[in-house]
Amino acid sequence: MAKRTDRTNKKAAEAESLGRKYRAPALEKGLDVLELLAAEKAALNLSTISERLGRSAGELFRMLQVLEYKGFITFSETGAGYVLSNKLFALGMAQAPVRSLLEVAMPIMRRLSVAIGQSCHIAVPSEDQIVVVARIERPGDLGFSVRIGYRREITRATSGLVLFAFQTDEIRRIWLKRCGLKGNAADDFVTRAEAVRTRGYHQAVSHFVQGIVDLSAPVLRSEAAVAALTVPFVHSMPLVASKEAAIGQVREAAANISSELALGDFS
Repeated sequence: MAKRTDRTNKKAAEAESLGRKYRAPALEKGLDVLELLAAEKAALNLSTISERLGRSAGELFRMLQVLEYKGFITFSETGAGYVLSNKLFALGMAQAPVRSLLEVAMPIMRRLSVAIGQSCHIAVPSEDQIVVVARIERPGDLGFSVRIGYRREITRATSGLVLFAFQTDEIRRIWLKRCGLKGNAADDFVTRAEAVRTRGYHQAVSHFVQGIVDLSAPVLRSEAAVAALTVPFVHSMPLVASKEAAIGQVREAAANISSELALGDFS
């Protein structure tokens, strides 16, 4: 009991030091759970969540039940514990800026997919990750595509490098800190980003799926990338376009999306 009191006092002191006028302990508890599950790739059970958050299982039990009832979390199919549902993602997608991006991008992405005979997807930054918010399947019965909601660290994704390349120096510093990249690793990532910015696009052999080369170009607004348009180019597939031709069409499609965003009022 003393430990819990110490934690409560510590949180109160931190809140006061940050100049916070109000606290909502129950809400903060629920948000802590969501943030923890968002940062984990594996399901977490009640005891693990309790240990990670420094809270008792008793005070978290009802919170987990409510979050599950409201659809923000769900019990994993394996029975190993709780995972985030797609509800937060769906709520974010309902926001006007994302809707507007997709309204502009989807028709252009469909034309691109038909023209090159490949699937394509749009990714946007989310904290230290990229998240895929839309995709178009290639025409025909066979193909490779990335699911909507897929996340990967910015520093480990082709679209992440493209997004980083077309940011201001200040935003780059924030992202590097957020991703925990520093020293030689940060310098190398920035050097690669500069090459991408100069070239105007990026292509990279997939480290996860054999036979695929990711082709990615920035969707720009006010000279900063708000999204990356990416084609997971499959070599073994009967092609409508060569890889070289596909690169040109990916860049053109990304430029067309950028132009249409600039013409509309999407603020």
